[in-house]
Amino acid sequence: MPASDLALLEQAAHEAGEIALRYWRREPRVWDKGDGAGPVTEADLAVNAHLERLLRRARPDYGWLSEESADDPARLQAEHCFIIDPIDGTRAFIDGQVGFSHALAITRGDRVVAGVVHLPAQRTTYAASADGPALRDGKPIAPSAQGLRGARVLTSKASLDPVHWRGAAPPVKRSFRPSLAWRLCLVADGQFDATLSTRPAWEWDVAAGSLIAARAGCLASDLSGAPMRFNAARPLTDGLVVAAPALHRQLIAAMTPRMAMPGGRVDAPPPAD
Repeated sequence: MPASDLALLEQAAHEAGEIALRYWRREPRVWDKGDGAGPVTEADLAVNAHLERLLRRARPDYGWLSEESADDPARLQAEHCFIIDPIDGTRAFIDGQVGFSHALAITRGDRVVAGVVHLPAQRTTYAASADGPALRDGKPIAPSAQGLRGARVLTSKASLDPVHWRGAAPPVKRSFRPSLAWRLCLVADGQFDATLSTRPAWEWDVAAGSLIAARAGCLASDLSGAPMRFNAARPLTDGLVVAAPALHRQLIAAMTPRMAMPGGRVDAPPPAD
C-alpha cells in the first residue's frame, strides 16, 4: 500500500464531511431507492460523486465499490479497491441526528489495508492502516477487557433472539447506534465491549471499521468466527462479531452454529440504514 493511502482517505473523509454538513438539518431531498434498499438523499449522492472524483483521480488503477455507485465488475481484477459508504446512517442523517459517518476503506486483495470512519457532526475521526495503530483523532485506542456477563453490546433486538444462541441469549446490556461503521469504532476504543449482527452486512458498512477494530486489538469476524474477506463478487459478509479476543471467543462459543440454524447460512441482504 502506498504510504500516502491513509492520508488520502483522511483528506477525502473530511471533505465528505464538509459536503454532508451543508445538507444536514436543512431538509435535503430524500427518496426511496426501492427493493428494500431504503432511503437516499441528495447529500449521499453529492458526497459519493465528490469521493469518486477525488479518489479515482488519485488512484486510477484502484477498483471502486460504493453503496451509491453502480457496481463495476472490473474491481474484482484490481489489486487494490476502494470500498466506500458515502453516508453510513442515512436515516439518522435525515432525522438530524449526529450519529452518521463516512466510511472509507482500501483493500489489497481481500484484506483491508487502510480505513477511515469520520463523524463530521461530532468532529471525530477514526483511522488505521494495516501496519499501524488504530487512532481516534490522532490518539491510540484500545478495546475493553470486559467478559460476557454484563457486556455492553451494540446490536439490534433481533440479534438477541434465542434462535441465535445455545439456550438463552447471553446476559448482556444492549445498546444501538445508527451507523454500523461507528459501532465498530466504539468497540475499538472501549466505549462499548462488542458489536454483532446476525444479519448479513454490506462490505461498505464494515470494511473500514473492521480494520480499525483489528488494529486496536479486537477480533473482527463473521458469525462462524472466520476473518471477514472483502471485495467479493457479492459484497456481503455473513454477519459480524467484533470484540476483544476473550469476549469474542465467548460470544462465538455461545452462538448457535451457523449451519445448525434453520436454513443454514443467511443470504438475504441486510435492511438498509
